[in-house]
Amino acid sequence: MRDLKVVGLDGRHIICETASGAGPADKFRLPVNDKLRAAVRGDQAAAGQTEIDIESSTRLRPRDIQARIRAGASVEQLAASCGGDIDRIQRFADPVLLERSRAAELATAAHPILPDGPSVLTLLETVTGTLVNRGLNPEQVSWDAWRNEDGRWTVQLSWQAGRSENVAHFLYTPGSHGGTVSAADDAANALINPSFERPLRPVAAVAQLDFGPRRAKEPAAPVVPAARQEMLVDEAPAAPAPSAPAASTAPAASTADTPADEDSPKPRRRAAHPTVPGWEDVLLGVRSGSGR
Repeated sequence: MRDLKVVGLDGRHIICETASGAGPADKFRLPVNDKLRAAVRGDQAAAGQTEIDIESSTRLRPRDIQARIRAGASVEQLAASCGGDIDRIQRFADPVLLERSRAAELATAAHPILPDGPSVLTLLETVTGTLVNRGLNPEQVSWDAWRNEDGRWTVQLSWQAGRSENVAHFLYTPGSHGGTVSAADDAANALINPSFERPLRPVAAVAQLDFGPRRAKEPAAPVVPAARQEMLVDEAPAAPAPSAPAASTAPAASTADTPADEDSPKPRRRAAHPTVPGWEDVLLGVRSGSGR
């Protein structure tokens, strides 16, 4: 409970606000009536009647306690929500808790409904086989049940796989041969229907990877800056000028040849060697090279 303090009167009501006094939404109005006057005067009879009225308004009736327990609430949850005595709630909740336990036991003997009809095996036999195939201990499970607003029972199976707590829910309908149960969620479907497949979660497309042999990359042409390209263009040799007609160049050629002949060295004369006289010259007594 929160404490209130009186902040004003309007003639017929007492205006109060919370101790924090935060905003107009936290203000309250109390009517000035006989009960309030008796409480202020300290009248024992009237004050006692007020306490009884307050206690009766906060207490839940036994029927309400059992209805909420039958709908699935626990004793601790009910005591925390209404602020009542947990021992008092427990007394009225015990018969309903036994009813819930009995409904869960009957549901384990019911036959699961499959796409092709009711199963021959019971719910307990089907679930036990599935848990054994998963490598789990079927003895370490817990069953619970509660009644819905439509009168049908919801059965809950809880088990632990590693560090995760798992639950599955079934809808139990009493009837002949133990009644029937149907899956209420995907976890229950996976337990009673081995062919049940959950829809796959869409994932982003994966890029195709090339696992073939790597090919040697061709060396790319070196990138030449613009300034360097201009320098290369300027340094390129100029194209040769077109040759002049032969007629115009003939005189120049003849003129150029004249000094070239004068400047060219003259061939040396061979030294004179003595002439050997022939045989006839010796007989005739004629010297070679002279006239006869």
